[in-house]
Amino acid sequence: MEGDFSFEAGLKRLSKIVEELENEEVSLEESIKKFEDGVKISKKCSEILEKAEMRIKKVAKDGGKFIEEEIDFKN
Repeated sequence: MEGDFSFEAGLKRLSKIVEELENEEVSLEESIKKFEDGVKISKKCSEILEKAEMRIKKVAKDGGKFIEEEIDFKN
């Protein structure tokens, strides 16, 4: 999940997990694994959103001027 993880990819993967759990007959063990993966992906997506929010607040606080500092959304 690390490396090239993006918010959009995370949402797609979460959607696929939900679809698999709703539409496929999976064992309890496999369902638990999928749920665990979904929780991890959800946490990573939340972290990305928090970083985006910080960046937006920083730009707004600075009067909308472009800020040279880049925020790494993948970590």
